[in-house]
Amino acid sequence: MFSLDQTSVATALTTIGRDLGSELAWTGWVITVAAVGQILALPLGGWLSDRFGGRRMFLAGVAVFTLMSGLSALSPSIGVLIACRLVQGLAGGVMLPAANGVVAHQFGRDRDRALALFTSVFPIGAILGPLLGGLVLTTWSWHGIFLVNVPLGIVLVTAGLALVDDPPHRRTGRVDGAGIALLVIALLAVMLTITRLGSPGSGPVVTVLAAVVAAGAGAAFVRHSRRRADAVVPVRLLAGRGLGIMNVTNVVFGAVVIGFSATLPLYAQVRYELPAFVAGALLAGRAVGTIIGSGASVALLRRAGFRPLLLVGLVGIVAGMVATAVAPPAGDPAVWLLGAATLLGLGTGVAGPAANNAGMHLVPGEVAAVSGLRIMFRQVGGIAAVSVMTAVITASSDPGRAGAITFAALAVVLALAGVLAARIPNRRGRW
Repeated sequence: MFSLDQTSVATALTTIGRDLGSELAWTGWVITVAAVGQILALPLGGWLSDRFGGRRMFLAGVAVFTLMSGLSALSPSIGVLIACRLVQGLAGGVMLPAANGVVAHQFGRDRDRALALFTSVFPIGAILGPLLGGLVLTTWSWHGIFLVNVPLGIVLVTAGLALVDDPPHRRTGRVDGAGIALLVIALLAVMLTITRLGSPGSGPVVTVLAAVVAAGAGAAFVRHSRRRADAVVPVRLLAGRGLGIMNVTNVVFGAVVIGFSATLPLYAQVRYELPAFVAGALLAGRAVGTIIGSGASVALLRRAGFRPLLLVGLVGIVAGMVATAVAPPAGDPAVWLLGAATLLGLGTGVAGPAANNAGMHLVPGEVAAVSGLRIMFRQVGGIAAVSVMTAVITASSDPGRAGAITFAALAVVLALAGVLAARIPNRRGRW
């Protein structure tokens, strides 16, 4: 349900903006604000599950996610839709860690296989989501994309109440609420600044004020994180050559992969005038490529090591982004873009497991903290990329060309990150 929602909504940005009378720069918040909600809720989700029970929090997350899906479908304005999506992202952030705990408890000794199977469902949603989104847009309207989640959510809650046991839980320590709040304020202020810069006719006062708030909240977040031992972003894991490079790589990786997934259908529509169903179906190529690439990467990881696979994967992603940016030399642009998306997906699949293992290799005693940082940095990169890309396309008189330039620019940034990634220490415990 979660991955279906993330990928199907990307196919509808143009239609939602036109129907609700919103500029694309603001319509992009439908995706980015859900990611902000997820960043806010992910640290809270694990803490709430430990304190109140994984089953209870999982079912609560599904119920709120489902309710917000229904309200999103009924939204009369872009502001209401953005608010619903923020709460939906919060619910998703609570739901995911709780679901991991429930699955691990439910399957006991077979938890490793069960968790692997649970994780493998996400690429299936990534394949079906764009196809479903395009089909619903073609045969009905964007409202149906959100309504699809309602029956799924009802089934999940009903089955969970009847079949799922509650894992043991305990009262835990404090959560870094102040750090999470400062981070979210900074992200929202950055998004607002970028959006207003890309909106023709926006006054400078609010834009400057948002930029000041972003800088102030960001500085306060850094200062707070340095003073607190259990900060949401552990400062001790930001220093050192290896982790510093990996953190930068994860931000750029998230910017490229999430930015690509969120804007490819839009780009295909504004540059090549492809129908919504065809534009959405292009993302299925990325999902299939990711599945194939991940399988190959996992099979080769122990033999080849994480660094060569990471670099090969990044090369594939850069090639896919460049192919997306340039016009096809001949033939159907849909076929060209499908090939580019599949190539990028292959690169993502190869680089993803390698990047995940890089942090564990560098700091084997901090697996949970490093994994949390990886997820957070990728989401932050994705939020920034989608905000910038939609703002640039909105402000341009030639949105197709503007989209191509943003794809090419991201390819250059990722290539530079790849040069840095080649310097990651290959020895265990070398930060």
